[in-house]
Amino acid sequence: MSELLTLEKRGHVAIITFNNPPANTWTPQSLNYLKEIVIALNQDKENYSLILHSQSEKFFSAGADLNQFNHDDKGKSFEFSCAFGSAFEALANYEGVSIAAITGYAMGGGLEVALSCDVRICEEQAQMALPEASVGLLPCGLGSQQLSWLVGEGWAKRMILLGERIKAPQAEKIGLVSEVVPTGSVLDHALELAQKVEKQSPTSVRFCKELIMQARSGDINSAYTKERELFVKLWDSQDQKEGVGAFVDKRKPQWKNC
Repeated sequence: MSELLTLEKRGHVAIITFNNPPANTWTPQSLNYLKEIVIALNQDKENYSLILHSQSEKFFSAGADLNQFNHDDKGKSFEFSCAFGSAFEALANYEGVSIAAITGYAMGGGLEVALSCDVRICEEQAQMALPEASVGLLPCGLGSQQLSWLVGEGWAKRMILLGERIKAPQAEKIGLVSEVVPTGSVLDHALELAQKVEKQSPTSVRFCKELIMQARSGDINSAYTKERELFVKLWDSQDQKEGVGAFVDKRKPQWKNC
């Protein structure tokens, strides 16, 4: 699967590049490999961020090849849906900061993988959609849930129920992406964001991300308590001592990610 998804490491940054031309479609095998990569990165104390990128300006990813669903085997369909869900859940639970560097079309599972990232930026030619209902399917890679949370019920219904395709300027306007950049520059911009991550304590980032994601449960009162608990728990980490000490000493912190 290393041919379909290539992994590169640049210091504290990991870059996964989609490389399954022409449209960077997903297979159960490539989805499982994505999950394996994320699990391994969570064990890597030198890794702080992850960028998802495409080798193609035209396609970020077109999702699944519909030929994979042109059959009557429900068991096979269930296995494929589980591969989507499991891979994108792993990505959503990645312990560093994940950045989707969207180039061209991000359709179906191609948009869902971006929705599972912490930050999404795109090039000006990008277009995004969850068109599954137009072919008798539905988003099975967390899309119905992630999209609703990120852009609100109204736009999620327009994109999923009406099949509307969103171009880059509109995606930025509704908060689907945080930034639109010129064609050919999205990876450089993503790397600039990753450099900002390196200024943060990896331990603090991990705890903060856990708290931010907990807000999706809707139980804000228990989250208040969890926030204080994790704040105190930071005192068990080397990064807390290093961060405060570096500030007092007026020097750059040297994070240990522990």
